[in-house]
Amino acid sequence: MANERDILVLARRDHTEAMRVGAGLTIFGHRVRLVFMTHPVEETAANAEQAELLELSDVAPETTVEAMADDLPLLDAAGLGAAIAAADRVVNL
Repeated sequence: MANERDILVLARRDHTEAMRVGAGLTIFGHRVRLVFMTHPVEETAANAEQAELLELSDVAPETTVEAMADDLPLLDAAGLGAAIAAADRVVNL
């Protein structure tokens, strides 16, 4: 697809919405990276549902939150900066 983009979704304020948006962007053929930031993702039914959509969409989340490092790849400041620089678009939610 000619309009495919590398999109980085930064999940800062609303993790649930960020997961929904990240999974949705894959429908258009975009390559999506999702990074959870600020605090651990809450264990809610809505988040579990969106996490399942991410899995089905082949989006493998990452995090900058050390408390989540046992479950997801941890990005340090340099890794996050590199991800931002490599992205065609950055979505901040």
